[in-house]
Amino acid sequence: MMFFKLMSYFIGYVVIIVTGKAPERFINMAASRGIYLWDISRTGENAFLLKVRLHAVKPLRHIARRTGCRYSIESRKGLPFSIVRIRRRKALALGFVFFLGTLYFLSSFVWFIEVRGNERLTAAEVLGAAADSGLSRGKPKWKIEPEQVEARILERLPLVAWTGVYIKGTKVTIEVAERIVPEEEDRRPSHIVAAKAGMIKEVLVLNGNPLIKEGDTVAPGQVLISGEIPPLLDDSAKQGEGNKKEEPKAIRPAYYVHARGIVRARVWYEGYGEAQVIETGYRFTGRSKKRVSLKYNSQEKILLDSENIPFEHYEVVTSVKKLPQWRNLDPPVELVTVKYLELAAYCDERSREDTCKAAEEAALEAVMKQLPRDAIVQGRWLEDVSAGRDENVVRVKAVLETVEDIGKEKLFKP
Repeated sequence: MMFFKLMSYFIGYVVIIVTGKAPERFINMAASRGIYLWDISRTGENAFLLKVRLHAVKPLRHIARRTGCRYSIESRKGLPFSIVRIRRRKALALGFVFFLGTLYFLSSFVWFIEVRGNERLTAAEVLGAAADSGLSRGKPKWKIEPEQVEARILERLPLVAWTGVYIKGTKVTIEVAERIVPEEEDRRPSHIVAAKAGMIKEVLVLNGNPLIKEGDTVAPGQVLISGEIPPLLDDSAKQGEGNKKEEPKAIRPAYYVHARGIVRARVWYEGYGEAQVIETGYRFTGRSKKRVSLKYNSQEKILLDSENIPFEHYEVVTSVKKLPQWRNLDPPVELVTVKYLELAAYCDERSREDTCKAAEEAALEAVMKQLPRDAIVQGRWLEDVSAGRDENVVRVKAVLETVEDIGKEKLFKP
């Protein structure tokens, strides 16, 4: 069907209106003689609107006489008629050709440059290295050599391990992969302290002196792994004169380290949620009105305006689109779209069971927001804390038990 419509466009077709006492007979006779008619629709009691190819219009005269019908051409479609119109409007045709030529010419330049993959490097540093090799906004695409740009970026920026330059349309994308530089080991004295309260479940000491064990309850700020290593004493006491014990000697003096380790603990979080049995408020109806204006500096030109806002309650959503910045030019032109979204009042009454479920979901959502990413949930409890069954509000408390690393570093001065 698509091929047929495409061929009809190149050959040319007309839209005709057939009137008479028996237009159905006209259509049947045309079909029996191999004349293809399509998009047939009834426009009146004895009138049909249909399409037919250009070369079949003349044979329809004989069919119209045989059936006592008449037809008139409503419109002409297709390439042959378009060519005739263009010949009559040479200025329009030249303007269209000029527009296409200008569009093709402008598409041969680079107007947008995007940098991806940079974390420690700034986009300005990457663009500066690319500019040294000839890649900048407004540069013709045929003068850009991606291999040369890549080599220049690698030469100028030692932190870059790999780079790729891709040209697509008027946009150039520069992808970089930065080198992984190993960080120097921090040797400053530090403790590992508890970031939050909990019950110790597992302790793994990599460096330092552990001050807690499994099963201990700790408070926020309490030292878990100390960076102060006590002296190693010689416990073998010797008897001196007067049967007195000598003070133990230090085999190794005390020293300080940068404590490292993992301390996992059981931590509990609480969250509260509530829901109303009879809930009132406003919600969107789906109806809206839009106002579009073109703003230039302080002047504003209305392009599309809804006359009076017919809504009693509504919410306003504004979006502003600006022309992209080109070199050092920032065009002061903005397209401002203001949408007025209608709100309607509602009053919903829910059962006690549905209200409790909504309150539980709100409590769980509130407590989940408190969880860190590495927390492992071990269990959860829900408890109704409402004041009474006759109250309009149902309140629920949710408790989650997690296992997580609660240690954090804290520097100290010996």
